[in-house]
Amino acid sequence: MPLRRRAATVLAAATALTALTAPAALATAPPAGLYGSGDPTYDGVWRQSYALLALHTEGVTPAASAVTWLAGQQCADGGFASYRADTAKSCAPATEDTNATGIAVQALTALGGQSAVVGKATAWLKQVQNSDGGWSYNPKGASDPDSTAVVLGAFAAAGTDPRSVRAASGKTPYDALHGFQSGCSAKTADRGAFTYPMNGKRAVNAKATADAVRASQGASFVVAAPGADAPATAPACSGSGADPYTALTPKASGTAGAAWLTAQLTAGGHHLTAVTPGADKPTPDYGTTADAVVALAAGGQQSAAKATWTWLAANSAAWAHGNPAALAQLVLAAHATGADPRHAGGADLVQQLTNLGPAPAAASAPATPSSSTAPKDHHKSGGSGATTWIIVAVVFVASVGFGILLSTRKRRQL
Repeated sequence: MPLRRRAATVLAAATALTALTAPAALATAPPAGLYGSGDPTYDGVWRQSYALLALHTEGVTPAASAVTWLAGQQCADGGFASYRADTAKSCAPATEDTNATGIAVQALTALGGQSAVVGKATAWLKQVQNSDGGWSYNPKGASDPDSTAVVLGAFAAAGTDPRSVRAASGKTPYDALHGFQSGCSAKTADRGAFTYPMNGKRAVNAKATADAVRASQGASFVVAAPGADAPATAPACSGSGADPYTALTPKASGTAGAAWLTAQLTAGGHHLTAVTPGADKPTPDYGTTADAVVALAAGGQQSAAKATWTWLAANSAAWAHGNPAALAQLVLAAHATGADPRHAGGADLVQQLTNLGPAPAAASAPATPSSSTAPKDHHKSGGSGATTWIIVAVVFVASVGFGILLSTRKRRQL
């Protein structure tokens, strides 16, 4: 069962416990340049990329050691693994994953000066694209919406129109995402939502929906606040004739998903919830809620995004404390609504994130990302621009007799 970026029931347990316990620390000092002191085995590249991307967006120039660490994690063939403890050793192909590679592309493209690394990484991603146009977490697996969304965002950030990234079958990443959307044949309450494949079945999932909504708008993890409020609408199902969902353009597909997402947020009091294994009632799903903010902003749903951000700013401090990926996600959610992450519910999220890594080289004006809703038609590897997030490392602490789930937004293949 894959544990990257989602599994909403496990995520909620992780986020609840994160409020009570810090991520598992390394027995030795963390590698030089790495953000966070927790064990990077499952999320090193992910959290580093997320941190660098968020800080760059807010005008913080990271230390050279932080960028060097990330670039140095690349494997010889261009892919990235979750973490390489010894970069002198060759990568086993089975350890490379599309999520680590996709987010590294976004971060290194935004920072600039890494065109060779980015070029090799995007070439690798093209090589492991599935025939349906999407990607799995590890190559050769079945496509999933989360992984496809991360990679689509990587190409968009690097200046390559995702519509031009075609499998041998001619399918694009947008084709793959659209295939996960629930249409008129689904229950009324599920229409517009995106599903996640697990154990041979597909189930409606808020995390998959948030990721797919953002990516369907052609957006990476960095989304500029929309200037106007666009309604989130979904097709009407007549009960006879062709299913209108099948003919949706990528943007219209994302807008229909946003309508479902907005309904869920409204019903939940501007946040999403999940029921953890063994629990009797749902608890807040902070990570997916932050994903939803960025997704809604990507489609122009400004009011819903701002209302959701307001809830996050007031309630997510304990969840994000000491967690580079969580803090970075909140910074980017604030950015997507035009809010100031340095004054989020009385907290300075940028400074908290900065404190978890090497001292920055300098400060500059906040970055202005390229349009998140209109991918460029030209191709390049080192342009500017830029979730996630990846979720869940499971750490069992035998010495105290219970397991602690850590919210690191990193799912592994088990």
